[in-house]
Amino acid sequence: MKRTKLWITDQWVEGSRTVPLTNPHTGEVLAEIGYASPAQAELAINAAAQAYDAFREMPIHQRSAILFRVARIIERRHEEAAQLIAAEAAKPIKSARGEINRTIQTYELSAEAAKNLYGEVIPMDAVPRGENHTAYVTRQPLGVVSAITPFNFPSNLVAHKVGPAIAAGNTIVLKPAEKTPLSSLFLAEVFLEAGLPAGVLNIIPGDGKELSDVLTTHDKVAFITFTGSPRVGKIIRAQAGLRKVTLELGSNSPLLIDRGFNENELDHIAGETATGAFSYNGQVCISIQRVYVHSSIYDDFVLRLVKKAESLKIGNPLDEDTDISALINDESAQRLKTWLDHAVAGGAKIASGGKFDKNVMYPTVLTDVPANTELNCEEAFGPIVTVTSFERWEDAIRMANDSKFGLNAGVFTKDIQRAFKAAKQLQTGGVLINEIPTFRVDHMPYGGVKDSGTGREGVRYAMEDMMELKLISFRTGVYEDD
Repeated sequence: MKRTKLWITDQWVEGSRTVPLTNPHTGEVLAEIGYASPAQAELAINAAAQAYDAFREMPIHQRSAILFRVARIIERRHEEAAQLIAAEAAKPIKSARGEINRTIQTYELSAEAAKNLYGEVIPMDAVPRGENHTAYVTRQPLGVVSAITPFNFPSNLVAHKVGPAIAAGNTIVLKPAEKTPLSSLFLAEVFLEAGLPAGVLNIIPGDGKELSDVLTTHDKVAFITFTGSPRVGKIIRAQAGLRKVTLELGSNSPLLIDRGFNENELDHIAGETATGAFSYNGQVCISIQRVYVHSSIYDDFVLRLVKKAESLKIGNPLDEDTDISALINDESAQRLKTWLDHAVAGGAKIASGGKFDKNVMYPTVLTDVPANTELNCEEAFGPIVTVTSFERWEDAIRMANDSKFGLNAGVFTKDIQRAFKAAKQLQTGGVLINEIPTFRVDHMPYGGVKDSGTGREGVRYAMEDMMELKLISFRTGVYEDD
């Protein structure tokens, strides 16, 4: 049985205890994972702090070169990395390979962004008292970044924290999700081969409840970046004090579909909706959860969406043609079953799915779902979507906004006026016109409002959050030559 360790200052360190890691699909124990104690988390923070002074002075081209080498090493070990994700996260292998493709791109984008971070000149003489002053703004790294990552994208969402941090000149303590630590530990070998200096990246699997306090309150931690649940995000925000924080906390993303689409177009939209709702079993922060469809095409759309959902193959994540696999654990399946029961008891109708096989949930399409049930109000994080009709565009926007979340929203319309109205009025961090809200490329600004969090990811935007603006001003004409 494989037994893992912590990675601190380029050394493998025994954890304080081990915890079994199981494959969600088979129940097989994959490894005994070494867990860090709070004292070991502090050791990792001190290692990162000690490495920071030298690393921040490393020339930008050298940091960039390291990140490019990381991308090439992952590219060389592509299948190995994808198999890790498929095993520990039960992500279908074709989706796992897609995640590794994006991971490579994220490190490449980070390498490029490191070379393209510019300051600006401030026109001080724009006001009378600014005369004889020349000033400019630079961006400087913050120090130690505490990165806490989720299970659903154990490679690419880690890259979205590690890549920008290194590009900016920060050092990192990475605490991966308890359910998917192997993909993060894999990075120790990758960054070591790429030539990253010792102590810049430290990887400490462990129990979030045990490590949260030291990772968010230690006086040498300058920045905290977290992706996970709103409940935990609010705790981190309270613990962080005056530290800068980026929180990406999920959503129940809405999709608005206007009238006026022909059969082929509607079929295409239904296919994209199924992809956005059911990819990786809906365990995606911007998974489509609520669909609002104009009444004139509502029945036709539901039939097409049901057909798409029922065409998805349920199976072993290692099978090449699998679309739907096991949820991350039994607790997730039980929660979704409870929420589904509540919705049906309130009058919801199951158009497709609604069945469970242990911790596998069949892709589920619901209609007539009461607005106040969990599946409309909370984040489902499962392969389930609700479909609701509307008459007026204003009503669709109102229903979409009737949520405590606001990450991404998608809109399909041929009417430019309605498109601009949705873009202006939807209360989300991103509005994607004629696109599903699950669409994301890795250099776009990504983050939400309300309970979906604060700050932005998307390499350059994450870098800027991980740096501090510094003003330098020169006063001239003070001393005259004789």
